Amino acid sequence: MIEYYNPDAPVGVEETPYDLSVALKPESSACIGLLANGFPDSVDFLNEVGAALQKLRPGISLLPYNKGNASIPANEQLLGEIGGECVGVIAAYGH
Repeated sequence: MIEYYNPDAPVGVEETPYDLSVALKPESSACIGLLANGFPDSVDFLNEVGAALQKLRPGISLLPYNKGNASIPANEQLLGEIGGECVGVIAAYGH
């Protein structure tokens, strides 16, 4: 007889719902930021994400941002700019 074992370990941290999201209606004209972290292809990847997003929600405008260095956090000036101009942001990296 063959016995199968599940290699998944029990979760040690309590799950909490993710509540940082933006609800966009189909007719929405919201501005969304696209934050690349500086890895190669992160900008290209976010351009593709943005194009797909605009197909789903044509009224949305997109603003590109690039923190330029994947090894450091985004600085306060960049975060303030994004927060002042956008209702939400998609952050991504590439390799």
